[in-house]
Amino acid sequence: MKKLIILFVLCTSGLFCQTTTAQVSFRINLGSQPMWGPVGYDHVEYYYLPDIEAYYYVPSHKYIYMENDHWITRSYLPRRYGDYDLYNSRKIVINDARPYLRHNDYRTRYSSSNEQSNQQSIRDSHEGRYFENRNHPEHSKWKEYKRNKKREQRQENGKTKLITNK
Repeated sequence: MKKLIILFVLCTSGLFCQTTTAQVSFRINLGSQPMWGPVGYDHVEYYYLPDIEAYYYVPSHKYIYMENDHWITRSYLPRRYGDYDLYNSRKIVINDARPYLRHNDYRTRYSSSNEQSNQQSIRDSHEGRYFENRNHPEHSKWKEYKRNKKREQRQENGKTKLITNK
């Protein structure tokens, strides 16, 4: 009888318990970041370019800048920024949605610093994780590494099949 009561209590208490789950979404987009982007970030949504008060949206590879009091989205910067050096300029990583809509906040926060950028660009990095980007000068090393890994996996799978077939 005690066992039935304990079983009944456990079953009914299970009905009243709620399971909570946290959904964490963290994507890595090293392969789609531009070569002029700074190293050290696995995921970037936007770069803020405080020197020209423009943004770069990584997922669509588009620049967002103000023109005639409107935010314009283009795959290139306007001609007036023709001399702007993306590799040697300061870039601020922003992972907020549509930061240009809060541009005054970002301008206030980041425009006061006149320091020169000493950020290493992805292009100049020798970390293997950046080689995945097809525009990286050492992308061929990454492709060779992947080919070798696949070859090793096929060989391992072949050995496993031979062992199991015996």
